[in-house]
Amino acid sequence: MKSLSPLAYVPRKGPLQSAGLGPVALYLGAYLVICFLSSDPLVLIAATVGAALAGFGAHAGRAVGFSLRLGAFLAISMIVVNGLVTSRGETVLMRLGEWPVLGRVDVTAEALAAGTVIGLRAMGTMVVIGVWSACVDPDRLLKAMHRSARRSALTATLISRLVPLAAGDQARLSRAAGLRGPGAEPVGKIALAHRLLAGSLDRAVDVAATLELRGYGQAVPVGASRPARSRFDRRFRIVGSILMASAVGSIVFGLPGLATYPGFEYSPGPVSVALAGLFAIGGLATWQRGRGAGGRRN
Repeated sequence: MKSLSPLAYVPRKGPLQSAGLGPVALYLGAYLVICFLSSDPLVLIAATVGAALAGFGAHAGRAVGFSLRLGAFLAISMIVVNGLVTSRGETVLMRLGEWPVLGRVDVTAEALAAGTVIGLRAMGTMVVIGVWSACVDPDRLLKAMHRSARRSALTATLISRLVPLAAGDQARLSRAAGLRGPGAEPVGKIALAHRLLAGSLDRAVDVAATLELRGYGQAVPVGASRPARSRFDRRFRIVGSILMASAVGSIVFGLPGLATYPGFEYSPGPVSVALAGLFAIGGLATWQRGRGAGGRRN
């Protein structure tokens, strides 16, 4: 399993893996909505923590760790870029003079704060997507969407399957290139990308032939089989409904967030603290009493 991508789905007997797609989508969708639309740093941090707890409770520790590292890299990049390209704001921290293309660069506290909010959004979104990718069976997703959108469902499922395989191929090729010895000619990025593309095309041809043999190109009526309900459906439906209602309500009623321009202003009130606590505690919905949910890695 170590050779698999951290975001690859691994079958496990966990709450998220066992629950129906609807309750799981509602539950994780609430975290995605708040990460996309909120501008309150406290709420965004709490949502990221809650999504990470949900992943650890579902035994997706590797996916959470990878998503946090990637999200942290994106967050730092966005803070730096926004601080350099945006000179708005009253509190000037550094005057870096004239730069090519960018012109006059003044780093302000307000620009860094705005970049921080964007970065926190990206980090939370990455964690939610990582947990979904590692815990939701793409075959179940294909089966659920098969009747309404066969081609779109098949395309999305193949992407979710083949992208982790391509990432694994890249890691193996890089490892093999490093084991060739000091006397071998270095393998450049272009050559590595060419081999990765060639392998991906070969796999795509094999997949297309397999799908053709299994009759995916024929308009065969699909039976109306209904998946069995899980005992975790009600839990995620209730928790997801509460979180989604709170997220939508905070956006509709305009929960105050971080005001950046023209001046920096942030004063979280009781509503912000309560919303943050709700999303942080909501991540414990995937944990099972007495079964050591967290800490296991896929």
